[in-house]
Amino acid sequence: MRDRSRPPGIGAVIGWTALSVIAPGAAHLRAGWRRTGLALLSLYAALLLALLWVGLTSDLGSLAGQLLASSWLTGVTVVSLALGVAWFALVVHSFMVLNPGTLPAAGQAVAGTVAGVLAVAVLLPFGFVGQLAAASQTAIQGVFASPAATFPAGREQDPWAARSRVNILLLGGDADDHRPGVRTDSINVASVDVRTGNTVLFSLPRNLENVRFVPGSPMARRFPNGFRLPTGPGGGREDLLFAVWEYADAHPEIFGGRKEQGARVLIDTVGYTLGLKIDWYALVNMWGFARLIDALGGVTITVPHDVVFGKYNEGVVKAGRRKLGGADAMWFARSRTYSDDFSRMGRQRCVLGAILQQADPATVLARFNQVALATRELIRTDIPRPMLEHLVPLALKVKGARVTSVQFVPPLINTGYPDWARIRAVTAKAIRASAAAAPAATSAGTPSATPAATPAVTPSASAPVKTTAKPTAGPADPSAPKGITDGCG
Repeated sequence: MRDRSRPPGIGAVIGWTALSVIAPGAAHLRAGWRRTGLALLSLYAALLLALLWVGLTSDLGSLAGQLLASSWLTGVTVVSLALGVAWFALVVHSFMVLNPGTLPAAGQAVAGTVAGVLAVAVLLPFGFVGQLAAASQTAIQGVFASPAATFPAGREQDPWAARSRVNILLLGGDADDHRPGVRTDSINVASVDVRTGNTVLFSLPRNLENVRFVPGSPMARRFPNGFRLPTGPGGGREDLLFAVWEYADAHPEIFGGRKEQGARVLIDTVGYTLGLKIDWYALVNMWGFARLIDALGGVTITVPHDVVFGKYNEGVVKAGRRKLGGADAMWFARSRTYSDDFSRMGRQRCVLGAILQQADPATVLARFNQVALATRELIRTDIPRPMLEHLVPLALKVKGARVTSVQFVPPLINTGYPDWARIRAVTAKAIRASAAAAPAATSAGTPSATPAATPAVTPSASAPVKTTAKPTAGPADPSAPKGITDGCG
């Protein structure tokens, strides 16, 4: 039964309609639609309690991973849009049951305008969520092209198969329409402790010579004494580490006619070099990476000195603490003009560290559409989509964990005549130090990229490791793991 009391005035119509936005059913109760009002309020309260229960009892990182790894994103898009339309209709109906027709003409116009604005306003957040879900689904389908992957035995219960670390090969490629094949100019391995998120980033130089391949593999049979090819007509070398992927792809006869073996060969080769089992790779197009930096709104970096770039040295990234756009950030990271590969590796580490620190969730969310589009054009990977359920919460751990780095450059190693045993010993020592360290404390949500102290490790003659981050007399130990932004200003 409707209430026969006097109809509300313009202020009451607007007020009760506005209240119905955050308390569905309130306007219906005011208008005398008690059963409808109580039903709407009860349903709304139940929904809020359910969301509160999910928030209190669920690991939000795992929940986000499950959404990304499954087909739920399509459902999220549909449900959010349906809820938005329903809420829009609810606000309109709340306005109508208040009998605005009894108001003067001017009052009806004002109240109707306010009600229309409110109805559209409640629709926007649901549309935003639906659009985020749709963009995420599109990006995931573009990057993780293999949706269904069968887990190895035991991984359904333990995704890491009782392993303590996950090792991912991170590659920066220079793919170009005018250049055949894939050349990996940036070669890094992120070794992540699955319990704490503590990470060591191992950087191998692109110009590493005499690369050794896994014993017994087709490439090892072709190059039993290391990767050596005749010098090119211009004196250039195409038998360095950066060319392994391209060479393997260009010579399927080595693999019995199987094509596109480059990724697998490079994964196995880098793993063998470091003494690690590499789980997956992610190849980043370097100029696609510039688009990602632009999507994030730029990155703030201390440029220690002017960095010249360009075919005719016509470009320069000026020295100083500056916010760089994608193109300048990539030139800062990639330029070899008046420089060398080792300096470039250091600058690349600074760019990666700056992104890790500055790409906070709020920034990513605010620019999500641009980030999703850039990511889809940026990454090529063999990570199976179901693993996102576990990698997303692990990535959140890394955000607040200790991230250190080891760069295999002179004087630590001689790139022309590498000491393979030393490389593996330094790798093992850095991982032990990372595993022994507690997760980094965070302040205002910003991770500490540099540990307060590197834990003591049993010394060895081949690769001594510092036991403290405080400056010490004498030359620095080149094998000691460093904070990813150490030396970056």
